[in-house]
Amino acid sequence: MPTDAGVGGAGVGGASDGASDGAPAGGGPGGVALEFPDVESLQDLGTLVARARTLMNAGSVRLQVAGDVLAAWVCVLPGRGLVGQGVVLGLRTMPLAALHGATALDVTVSLAAVSDRLARRARTGDLGTRLPVPPMQTTEQWTALTPARSGWEPVGTVPADELLEAARAGIAEISEGAPEGSGALAVSALRERVWGRPVGDGTLPAGAGLAAYGLGFARPGTQVSVFRAGPWTRASTPAGHILTR
Repeated sequence: MPTDAGVGGAGVGGASDGASDGAPAGGGPGGVALEFPDVESLQDLGTLVARARTLMNAGSVRLQVAGDVLAAWVCVLPGRGLVGQGVVLGLRTMPLAALHGATALDVTVSLAAVSDRLARRARTGDLGTRLPVPPMQTTEQWTALTPARSGWEPVGTVPADELLEAARAGIAEISEGAPEGSGALAVSALRERVWGRPVGDGTLPAGAGLAAYGLGFARPGTQVSVFRAGPWTRASTPAGHILTR
């Protein structure tokens, strides 16, 4: 996870809706659990998961713990090829009080599984701050793409309004250009073309706007800070980080 980033769907985005089940993560009774310092921090994770599901309902979230920080990663656009050209990831960090049942954590689990556990809390009136990690991991190609941990150089800023407008325009264009019954290859090509377009001065692709809009990372009238490290570009706001390559 990039230390400079604050750590020590599918209809318009096209992110994978086909995560496959993998090895157990150790959740459930007596398994691994995340303990947050307060209910608000736990709800913060719930908000990210809910927003991510609007972009990729059957997608996954990668949960990484580093000390007293939880990094939650989601994929907005999966990219293409072995190097994931065009991938767009969302990252939100939140404080963690403790990790139970393990000394370290780096697992990828389905968004639906996390949502189920949060919904269960709501149904039972649970006001605690501990969340069991879902027991089954998923396999996602994007988790093999590791952004730089350090060496991020500032590039400049981009108006949040430009990113949000690019997202709204892209959603409308895909909706109009890919009506029901359109072939999968045609829809995929349209998405790639729309979300790969540069925004503003070309520092960021329109796909970064989709992430900012869909994940709620950008507020109108604000500026988004942009950094670069190797093939990766990062757009950062107080609400979260968007990473592209």
